[in-house]
Amino acid sequence: MAAPLAQARSMADGSAAVQPATVQVGELPRQGRVTYELIRQGGPFPYGKDGTVFGNRERLLPAERRGYYREYTVTTPGSRDRGARRIVCGGPARAPHACYYSADHYASFRKIVE
Repeated sequence: MAAPLAQARSMADGSAAVQPATVQVGELPRQGRVTYELIRQGGPFPYGKDGTVFGNRERLLPAERRGYYREYTVTTPGSRDRGARRIVCGGPARAPHACYYSADHYASFRKIVE
């Protein structure tokens, strides 16, 4: 049975927050490792939308102020467009506090760990 992509945890106010599962950098697809390294270097990025604000409308990532998260494309071989794979990072651009990988266009996330 596959591990869940996210699990809920109880907050002080009784609400539930989602804690994404994790993925090691080395477990990312090759294109994800390339994108992750570009993020750490500050670019250059191949897509104009890379580095733009991610709104977290799905509320699958920890709640933060608007502008905290940015999204980056993970190239999908054979795709004519940006595809569905993304890395979303929060915090400073070159030294983000946390990055998350989505293979399904934000339907689920895994926190990237080194």
